[in-house]
Amino acid sequence: MKKHKFTYEKSGVNIDAADNFVKFISKTSQKNKSNKKFKNIGGFGSISNIPKNLKNPKIVASTDGVGTKIEISNILNKYDTIGIDLVAMCVNDLIVQGAKPLLFLDYISINQVDLTKLKSIIKGIVEGCKIAGCELVGGETAEMPGTYQKGKFDIAGFSIGLVEEKKILLKKKISKNNLILGVPSSGIHSNGYSLVRYILNKKKINLKNNLFLKKELMRPTKIYVKEILNLIERNLINGCANITGGGLSGNIQRVIPKGLTAEINLNNIKIKKIFRWLKNNNISDSEMLKTFNCGVGFCLIIDPKNLSKVKKCSLKSLSLMLLEK
Repeated sequence: MKKHKFTYEKSGVNIDAADNFVKFISKTSQKNKSNKKFKNIGGFGSISNIPKNLKNPKIVASTDGVGTKIEISNILNKYDTIGIDLVAMCVNDLIVQGAKPLLFLDYISINQVDLTKLKSIIKGIVEGCKIAGCELVGGETAEMPGTYQKGKFDIAGFSIGLVEEKKILLKKKISKNNLILGVPSSGIHSNGYSLVRYILNKKKINLKNNLFLKKELMRPTKIYVKEILNLIERNLINGCANITGGGLSGNIQRVIPKGLTAEINLNNIKIKKIFRWLKNNNISDSEMLKTFNCGVGFCLIIDPKNLSKVKKCSLKSLSLMLLEK
């Protein structure tokens, strides 16, 4: 009787396909690579230089994912923007401390290597890094048959930033009577998608046939890095908050000193159509505010005397909303 030969490929793992994907990543990321000295993609660890212009640099690290927005990608078979989402969710957290994003790594776990899908995701990640001004220096692609169902996957991002110690945005810089400015979001960003999908299922909405929802639900998270760092460099911000899961009040409260509360004027928020659509699906105001960004993707906390300067610096890139009562 012929003996059955066991191989890794027969178990569901294709190393050759994974190697081809690594070569693609190396070629794609090389286009935006600023550090020519080290070749990081494909190695066991990445090496990068510390910028020489910082006298007392501090490291800020962040990690995040895009949650169940991935399931919308699977429904629509569209993967070219969730890489931007992944970068945005990480680097927008770094700038809250005043850090400039330097490095980015990704982790992709999938049931079986699908080169078309993975290449599309990576192109989005590279584009996100380009917008954020950081470099994709490595990552991991894990083929995990039996752990994920056919066609299913997950992604996570890891970002490293640097900030001059004297430029770190600390809670103690925020004081009573500071103003809160809202920076518009591009849409839902990457939070609240479990509720969105619940509505789609309950209402039996065919997403593929709904042009409005197809566009809005896959709209990538806005990356605020360049605009916010420009204001930080000019010492115009006392603090800021990335509005992710937990909504406006929850995320602002995370960055202000104990004993202070943020009073938000919701009347000044320019409501986008997608949030009106969500609200019309029998979602309470309180549920909207704790689940979605409701049109405000980032917040700045400033001294009132700097308001005109902030508006002047932001005129071409940011449309600011005063969120104080």
